[in-house]
Amino acid sequence: MTAAPPVNRFWNKPLAALNREEWEALCDGCGKCCLHKLEDEDTGDVWRTNVACKLLDLKSGRCSDYRHRKAIVPDCLRLTLRLVNEVPWLPETCAYRLRAEGSPLPDWHYLESGDRDAVHRAGQSVVGKAISEVIAGPLEDHIVDADGVPLHAHGQDDDEGVLW
Repeated sequence: MTAAPPVNRFWNKPLAALNREEWEALCDGCGKCCLHKLEDEDTGDVWRTNVACKLLDLKSGRCSDYRHRKAIVPDCLRLTLRLVNEVPWLPETCAYRLRAEGSPLPDWHYLESGDRDAVHRAGQSVVGKAISEVIAGPLEDHIVDADGVPLHAHGQDDDEGVLW
């Protein structure tokens, strides 16, 4: 059942004006930020993979232990207002990135649609597209394009990848 979006459209406020509860609610649950990335030490280019953090629930696209994630995965990044503008790998569809740029949320975002599963039906999440780091093997074998398609599926070599 689809719930009506809240009347208070807090997500249209500037990010700096959001309280902690509103900040947390802005996340659409896509899980893209929980996928491992590879950075080229020489160029700084960031390569996407379809390998998820061990805490990512691959069926829901949400962290399975969000409250304790930093203790379990020390390099897990806590997204802050400052980092939104500094982290180059945030997906173009990320609500934090969109709002920082002054753009509206997409229609499929649950705050607009009232439906937490709309992100998955719109194909904007990692659900059905990611593999856990527990079983993945080398990250280099899992580099993907902007749509999450493995590069080898395109017949490309790993050094012809695309950036996030």
